[in-house]
Amino acid sequence: MAGRRVALKAIDWLAFAERVPPNQKGMFNALKTRSDAIAAKLASLPESPAAIDWNMYRKAVALPGMVEEFEQKFSAVSVPQPVDTQTSSINAQEAEANQAAAGYIEQSKARIAHYEKELDKFKNMIPFDQMTIEDLNATFPETKLDKVKYPYWPHKPIADL
Repeated sequence: MAGRRVALKAIDWLAFAERVPPNQKGMFNALKTRSDAIAAKLASLPESPAAIDWNMYRKAVALPGMVEEFEQKFSAVSVPQPVDTQTSSINAQEAEANQAAAGYIEQSKARIAHYEKELDKFKNMIPFDQMTIEDLNATFPETKLDKVKYPYWPHKPIADL
């Protein structure tokens, strides 16, 4: 039983350690040490509890019927296994987080493509010291001043400054 429980709860500590920030390494090491200690203690336990030698107690206890009563009560006891009520909600949260991460990755790829285009524009443009005002306005349209709409300096609305 103990071996089966440990096998179900195996943790990939190397992958876990890669995701831990440097300022939390101490807490991570404490968690791993505690987990290893608990796993070792759990592994040292037998698969099933030791059987009770009722005959030895029948010989040792003088009161007749007491050992039989205890044996009946002991065999009638059943410890219920806890019901897992959280795994389905955790799996749903994991699926939602994976979907959100996939969406974020797609958005990031789109931003990367946009930034690579901008970077290519910067690499291929005329050096600033050789640019004219017309070249600057062609390369960066947001710098063009609208002297017809705003005839006075700064040729832009004050709110845009």
